Amino acid sequence: MSKGSNTPVPATALRVELGWRSGPGVPDADASALLLVAGKVRSDADFVFYNQPAHSSGAVRHEGKRDAGGRVTDSLLVDLARVEPAIETVIVAASSDGGSFGRVPDLYIEVRDAANTVVARFDNPGATVETAFVLGEFYRRQGAWKFRAVGQGYDSGLEGLATDYGITVDEPQQAPAASTPPPPAPATVPPPVPPVTRPAGTPPPPAAAPSPEPVRLTKVTLTKAAPSVSLTKQGGTSGAMRVNLNWQVRKQFSGWARKLGRPVAMHDDLDLDLCCLYELGDGSKGVVQALGNAFGSLHQPPFIHLDGDDRTGAVTTGENLTVNLDHRKHFRRILVFVTIYQGARSFADLHATVTLQPQYGAPIDFSLDECTVPSTVCALALITNTGDDLVVQREARYLVPERGVSPQRTVDYAYGWGMNWTPGRK
Repeated sequence: MSKGSNTPVPATALRVELGWRSGPGVPDADASALLLVAGKVRSDADFVFYNQPAHSSGAVRHEGKRDAGGRVTDSLLVDLARVEPAIETVIVAASSDGGSFGRVPDLYIEVRDAANTVVARFDNPGATVETAFVLGEFYRRQGAWKFRAVGQGYDSGLEGLATDYGITVDEPQQAPAASTPPPPAPATVPPPVPPVTRPAGTPPPPAAAPSPEPVRLTKVTLTKAAPSVSLTKQGGTSGAMRVNLNWQVRKQFSGWARKLGRPVAMHDDLDLDLCCLYELGDGSKGVVQALGNAFGSLHQPPFIHLDGDDRTGAVTTGENLTVNLDHRKHFRRILVFVTIYQGARSFADLHATVTLQPQYGAPIDFSLDECTVPSTVCALALITNTGDDLVVQREARYLVPERGVSPQRTVDYAYGWGMNWTPGRK
């Protein structure tokens, strides 16, 4: 499609994919959507992005990123059949992180239907200094839906784009500059205020509704230089926190096979398992994992639940642990780790990303370093309750089990959990 052109789209569930080519110095990018009435959102709830990943109507959901061989995509699921009648337009936008879109090669937006057929595609909006774009929009016309390629750029980032459509953005508060205080005014006694009286039986006036919390655009990325973050300071100590693991094969052939002179493709049946060790405040300890069907429970101890056993590494499903932070007082520590159940002899040639998404507060993500040892278990993150704070610590620590020792027991030994282990299977 060319800029300004439009095309009909089916009023069903559509996948909207923002894509680009990664590389050294290429900024990251994020997809978002705004649901509009008369060109504005009705409230901040009509903004769907990485910190607010789903609309209450179920019409739009931010699904997350994939990196396959240097081609990065960030996807939205837009179900036009579920868009509320009052909504006239669904804007699809993109924002860059770490530079302008002029440095993002092969930028495109693509719309696919339920059969995975491309129904619309808009390539290269002509970016230079822009840090945000409205790339396209879905709009109603005579009872049907159409998609228009827009290509409207902003040099003020996601914040500028969001506020232009009526979103209230949380801005960091700065202390006022120091100045010489004025001399104190002479003390005065205010006149007495007569009491307010109401006729008998008159109900008191309703309390003013609290102002809605502004949208927070911040993200947290843990690195070796900055490996920990406070959930308390991020405002993320209640509700459900989802821990997601997704992965991609970094190379076509296994390094282990190459060493043996056999360029045999690996990972066709790759199965990674997301797990966690937990210790509660009463001293009880355990594991949540697919092995042995130890999926845990969200509303009773351990207040941690594994939602399934995925073998694709997809962000949309992937491996997900959910932690009920409404019961945070029961937690002493939680160690999130991943094991290779089958399909590979090591984490070498795999690229994995971990995302912790609190229900309230900024998402926390980090990537694993390249694996250079024959490791089949990796400690990902340690969540510790210090009493006054919940702290997330990036571990990204590859461990090598000794002969005959399971990956679970290996991570137990490394972190001093002190549990007894028996063989299990899925």
